[in-house]
Formats: sequence, C-alpha cells, structure tokens
Amino acid sequence: MVINCVAYRTNGQRIGDITIDAISDVLKEPDVFVWVGLHEPDEALLLKLQEEFNLHDLAIEDAQHAHQRTKIEAYGDSLFIVAQTGQLVGGNIAFGETQIFVGQRYFVTVRHGASLSYAPARRSCEQSPELLAMGPSYALYAVLDFIVDNFLPIVRDFREELHELENDIFAETYNRQTIKRLYDMQRELMTLRLAVAPLQDVVAQLVRLHPHLIHDELRAYFRDIYDHVFRVNESISAMREMLGAAISVNLSLVTFGQNEVMKKLAGWAAMLAAPTLITSWYGMNFVHMPELDKPWAYPAITCLVACIVGGIFIALKRNRWF
Repeated sequence: MVINCVAYRTNGQRIGDITIDAISDVLKEPDVFVWVGLHEPDEALLLKLQEEFNLHDLAIEDAQHAHQRTKIEAYGDSLFIVAQTGQLVGGNIAFGETQIFVGQRYFVTVRHGASLSYAPARRSCEQSPELLAMGPSYALYAVLDFIVDNFLPIVRDFREELHELENDIFAETYNRQTIKRLYDMQRELMTLRLAVAPLQDVVAQLVRLHPHLIHDELRAYFRDIYDHVFRVNESISAMREMLGAAISVNLSLVTFGQNEVMKKLAGWAAMLAAPTLITSWYGMNFVHMPELDKPWAYPAITCLVACIVGGIFIALKRNRWF
C-alpha cells in the first residue's frame, strides 16, 4: 500500500526513503518536507497518516471511499484534491481516482483503480531540484500535469479509431459491430468528459487562489496545465459531436440502402404485375373469347406482354429505380 515515502530538503535535495512512523520525527527539522505515495490503502494506514500530518477528518473519510467527484477543498492551511484518472486497457478506457493532500510540508497521493504510478513525475521533480525547492506545490504541479498528459493519448487513439471506422460507415454492407462500437465510444467519451471537465475548475483555483501553498512562480505552470485540460476537453467535445454525426450518417445510410432495396423489389413487382394481370384474364375459362381461336392470338399476346414489361422497365430505369 505504501509505494514510497521520501523526505526532501527545502532546497530540493532528496534526503532518502523513510518509514511512515518516522514522518513526525523527520518533520521536526524545519527545512524538510515529505512526499508519500499510497495505492489503495486501508483505514489503519490513512488514520496513521492523519496522525502524522494532522489531516482533516472529512478529507480522510473521502480518501477511505473511492468514487468521489473531482473537486478541491481547503481545510485550514492544507488542500484536499480529488482527480479522476484514465488509461486505455484493451481498447477501452479504465477509470481510476487519485486523492491528493497538500500542506506546506507534505504532499500525499492516494491512488485507486486504474491509475499509473507517479514515479515518472517524482523522477522529473528530482531532476529539477531548483523547482522542487518550491516544495509540495511543485510536486502538485508535476502530478496534475502527469494526470492530464495521460488523457492526451486516449483522445488521440480514439480519434484514430474514429477515422478507421469511417471506412466501415460508408461500406456497401451494413455491419452491426460498427454502430455498436460507435455507441460504446460515445459513452466512454461522455464518461471521460465528466472526469476532465471539472478538472478545469480545480486548476483554475490553483492558478488564482491559495497563496499560502502555491508559489507565485508556479502560477504559469498551472496555467499551462489549464491550457492542456482545456484542449483535452475541447477535443472530447468535438469527437462526441463527430461520433453523434457518424451514428446518424450510419443509420441514414442503412435506411437509404433499405429504401433502395424496396424500390427494386417494387419495380420487379410492377413488371410482374402486367403479365400476371393479362394471363389471369385468359385463365377465366369463358366460352366466348373470340381471340382464342385465332392463330396469331398467342404470339400477339406474348408481344403485348413483352412491350408492357419493357416499357415499365425503361420508365423505372429512367427514374433510377434500377
């Protein structure tokens, strides 16, 4: 459950790994802050962290139960942030959740569900000690930037898949799996938008508010995250509109194809109706039908039927029924 627990000096230099029980002893030094990473911790571990960092009861209660909405809440001189995460698993989006506790001398991430490790973000911070010297606020930037950047390949892969599905949409034959996949993509993108859109408000607050935790030098960095979130949100909205249009076009093409088939069937039925009517006339077995005793009657009737059927075919051909 404890992925890492590392102490850093306020100049950005790494001190080393520490245990959860040693956090309070390490924080007795004035120039130290602690970065803790957890994955699906139990209640006892969260209560231990609450004791070490003096975390708020309501924040701990939310961290114990996943499936919280994306939000940011201030508790005294600390922040509690919930961010939805996502990654592609087998062509579908798997969603997770990360709860973040930020204080002046600590930074804690609690991951649930489908969420990648934040080890790359930590390494990036450690490679820039001059920025990590800004403390937990820079760690917060690195983690949020990592979360948002993971949404970009999801949107890109969905866009590429939609382009591939366009060929199936305009195919001659109807494919039920195509419309099913379009619907599944639209549903997943709607869920993704619900995860990304609220993150704009969270980052906007970090850009403008909480001066006791967010260094002024980092405001530009958080504005960059806001720009990325905005782009992802706009891409999702555009793709949802494209998917809606693709579903409508697919259904329209299916309806058009059915109408074409019905027109052809109606045309063949019209051509068969003429000889059927004429032959049924002569099938009434009346005694007095003078044309029956004529030697030219059969060829004449045959030619008449052929002319009528041919005329119907030419008329339908001109009207593009065939």
